[in-house]
Order: sequence, then C-alpha cells, then structure tokens
Amino acid sequence: MLDLLPDLFDDHADQLTLVQPLFKDFGKKRIFFGEIVTVSCFNDNSKVKELVATNGTGKVMVVDGKASLTNALLGDMLAEKAVTNGWQGIVINGCIRDAGTISTLALGVKALGCNPIKTEKLGVGEVNVPLNFAGVNFIPGQFIYGDDNGLAVSEKLLNSHLVKLD
Repeated sequence: MLDLLPDLFDDHADQLTLVQPLFKDFGKKRIFFGEIVTVSCFNDNSKVKELVATNGTGKVMVVDGKASLTNALLGDMLAEKAVTNGWQGIVINGCIRDAGTISTLALGVKALGCNPIKTEKLGVGEVNVPLNFAGVNFIPGQFIYGDDNGLAVSEKLLNSHLVKLD
C-alpha cells in the first residue's frame, strides 16, 4: 500500500479531520498512524527527549513547537531513540535537523522545515495536553494518520485499511 489517507477518507470522511497541508516529509516511513501523545514546547526539546526514551509502540508524538523556525526540536539521535523504542512517527509544528540521517530511519517524520541549530534543554514544556495548530485539535488518546497525502486525525482508531499495512 502506497497511500492511506485517500482510502480512509473514502470510507470514514465523517470521522476524520484533515490537517492543513503545511508539513514536509522527512522520515523513511512514509505511511504511519497511531495514538496521539502530545508535547507543547518552544525552542526547548527536553520533553521530546524524555518521551522518545519511553515505549512508543502504536503511538505518534505530536509536538507543538509554536511554528518556530529558529531551532530544531528533533535531530538524528532523538529520532534513532524513537525508532528503538517503537514510536511510529513524530509530527512537529516546527523544525528538525539531521534531515539526511532521519530520511534513512524507519520513522514517520513530518515537520515545517529544517534548521541545523539545536535547542537549549531547560526542561520546559508540557506533555499530554490538548494542542491546536494547522486547523486541528490534537487530543491525547485520539489517533493520527500520515502519508504522502498529508495528515488526518480521528477520535477513535479507524482500522479498516490499517490491516493492509502489516
């Protein structure tokens, strides 16, 4: 399967919310989905670093970096840790760095762009709080789906087409 969202929208349009098409693909894993885990932060990826070190099986991290383009909230080392711990994907309302390496990792990664400058780690940020950006509410425990067509969110898992991904 090369596309997920068109099929999901064909069968479940009333249960999906399309995220505004602001994000670029950076990860090797082009189709991903999972339960939403949120991070709210600004130019500090401390909470992202903490979360990638936890079990991410069946989960996608959604990071609201407040659309900052001045620092990267994800780099190769954190992305590698996310893969090791089973995260399906990371969506960042902000930037990543180490794009070349991230493109080789089995992880879905979508972000606004790239910036080679790392963040300071001051321990600032919130985990599992409701977020709103790109025209969508991202609620912890809901589900997100990503492919080359974009991103969509649903309140519950829509698995009619997901079995084809295994």
